[in-house]
Formats: sequence, structure tokens, C-alpha cells
Amino acid sequence: VRAQDDIYQVVADVSQFEPPDIVVTISNCHVAIQAEKVAEDGTICDTFTHKCQLPEDTDPLSVSCALSETGTLIITAQRR
Repeated sequence: VRAQDDIYQVVADVSQFEPPDIVVTISNCHVAIQAEKVAEDGTICDTFTHKCQLPEDTDPLSVSCALSETGTLIITAQRR
């Protein structure tokens, strides 16, 4: 988790996955990023998991995420 001015940021490289394969969940300031790539035969051929906790002064209603064209997932949150 990076702090910049009044914003917290979590950055993850998920460029090897398609957007529908990426799931981001946030609960009680815990962020979980999970992604799975499924092969044509139905087997899972690649996975990505990252979990972290946002600082206590995070505004939980301000959390948002965006996926760049290069496959970088950026999760941002405001400090209270």
C-alpha cells in the first residue's frame, strides 16, 4: 500500500489476465485480488492472488479500482 498525499494506492500487474478473469473484493479495509486463467480444456493454467490491508484511516466508501490498457490494476482510496 502506497500513500500519496491524501490517497492510498494498491498497484498490481495483472497483464497476463483478461478483465473478466480478475476479481477484486474489499471487506473491512481488506483488499483481495484474485485472477485465474482457464485453458481451453477447462484446466487452470495461471493464477494470481494478492491480499493486503488498507490503513485504518481509509474511507471505505471511497475505494475504487481501474484497470489500465497495459494490465496494471490500480486500487485507490481516500484518507479520512
